[in-house]
Amino acid sequence: MLTYIYFVRHGIAPFSLELESSAGGASLNEQGKFDSKRVADLLRNEDIDLIVSSSFNRAKETVMPLAELLQKEIIQFDELIERPIASLSYPVPEEELLCGIEKSFSDIDFCMPEGETTRQAQERSIPIIMNLLSAYEGKKIVIGTHGNIMTIILNYFDSSYGFNFWKQTSKPDIYKLEFEDRKLKHVRRLWTLTNQSLMN
Repeated sequence: MLTYIYFVRHGIAPFSLELESSAGGASLNEQGKFDSKRVADLLRNEDIDLIVSSSFNRAKETVMPLAELLQKEIIQFDELIERPIASLSYPVPEEELLCGIEKSFSDIDFCMPEGETTRQAQERSIPIIMNLLSAYEGKKIVIGTHGNIMTIILNYFDSSYGFNFWKQTSKPDIYKLEFEDRKLKHVRRLWTLTNQSLMN
């Protein structure tokens, strides 16, 4: 029996260490809110059974228009929040962050000071995914997510998903995953440049 997970990477949101370390993190900006409505339009006819999200605001807000359209509750999991590769207590140059993220996919036990390794992020997130696949076998599940943790989860099922995949993802983005007996069989991107151009 096939089970489907739709990973919805959140839309554009302002980033700051203060926001990221606060409860709920940043919220979507105006472009992000606009894009979330397009996400709902793209998924409205997919016969979605369940909507799940990271507990971070930007992830919840990206799937909220879909939840309202389908009149479904958003089930939140703290275990699905974004992975901090480095400390949120002080700024780290972007180039260092990128190098750290890249290394974390070739060495899953690597992280920068006060960060979280790929292995640690998988240990908190994968049990949630496995439970969803068991409890909702044969169903279609939307998950509001983030670029890094989404890639980390995909990497658990298929090691070819890593830094290069993460780097080419957009905000928002949508990937349809097909599972059979908890094994990832196929991944298809639903959000494309065509979708983006419709909003510009």
